[in-house]
Amino acid sequence: MKKFILAASMLTALFSFRGEAQDKGQSPLLTNYYSIKDALVSGNADNAASAAASFVQAAKTSDASVKDKLIADASGISGTKDLARQREAFKTLSDDLYQLAKSSKLSDQPIYQDYCPMKKASWLSSSTAIKNPYYGSQMLSCGKINDTIK
Repeated sequence: MKKFILAASMLTALFSFRGEAQDKGQSPLLTNYYSIKDALVSGNADNAASAAASFVQAAKTSDASVKDKLIADASGISGTKDLARQREAFKTLSDDLYQLAKSSKLSDQPIYQDYCPMKKASWLSSSTAIKNPYYGSQMLSCGKINDTIK
């Protein structure tokens, strides 16, 4: 029963994310990615896992050239509730999604690639405000904008 409820909630989230993405002129992959990032910023492993599961579902229906890599990356986040492991897997997901964003239009709005010098890792953001997903509240504003994709 729990699996059924989880599957139903993931499908509901997936369809609602698609609607939001169309309203914002952004890909469901990017919308779900931002949800993962926001959950990691707030230190919420459960929300990160749930958002990553939605990302996997969106990636499965995507025609992205790096689809298999993105699914593997996000599965590393959805498959654990360990925040440190999720943040480690988020590095690879961020790098792979950045490459996709550089080669195809994922959003009508600018996408910012932020960089954390302490973690030596990047992430994508829809805002110029730095909110570090690798350290959360410990070092929330640690980082800088590395690139802007328009």
